[in-house]
Amino acid sequence: MTTATHKSATKSEHDAYALLTQDHKKVKKLFGDFKKLSKSDASDEAKATLVGQICMELTIHAQIEEEIFYPAVRAAISDEDLMDEADVEHDGAKNLIAQLRGMRPGEDHYDAKVTVLGENIDHHVKEEEEKMFPKAKKAKVDTATLGKAMLKRKHELEKTEGAEPVKATKSSAR
Repeated sequence: MTTATHKSATKSEHDAYALLTQDHKKVKKLFGDFKKLSKSDASDEAKATLVGQICMELTIHAQIEEEIFYPAVRAAISDEDLMDEADVEHDGAKNLIAQLRGMRPGEDHYDAKVTVLGENIDHHVKEEEEKMFPKAKKAKVDTATLGKAMLKRKHELEKTEGAEPVKATKSSAR
């Protein structure tokens, strides 16, 4: 591998869009897994474990967006409404996450809250990927630098949350 190719691969591995999109896909799969689990005779423990992982992933993702990505995008684009809506969507998700963390499977509205959280996240992801990302790209936000900072922060948060650290891979650079 030449130095130029290596630099290019490294840059794309740490791109903010690739990192966020990778998270979006992971959480979408987890919500899909929950839906399948809900239709089966899965144990409450299996449900609780999966919902715990969903909540952890979303909490870390939201934090790196709020601390690093959103401030950079907000400074670069002229769409306060879009950015404010993203903040409010995060607040709604955090509220449901807090409720779910205080509940057990089988309690009233547990499955419904997971389902609504998933629907809200689907909407939020669509807005980010179809509206926010293109505007940030047009404004030439430095996603390589942001991505490195976001990945570093994500690793720190994963240690405090007890998660397995993510590794930047070439497949995450799609």
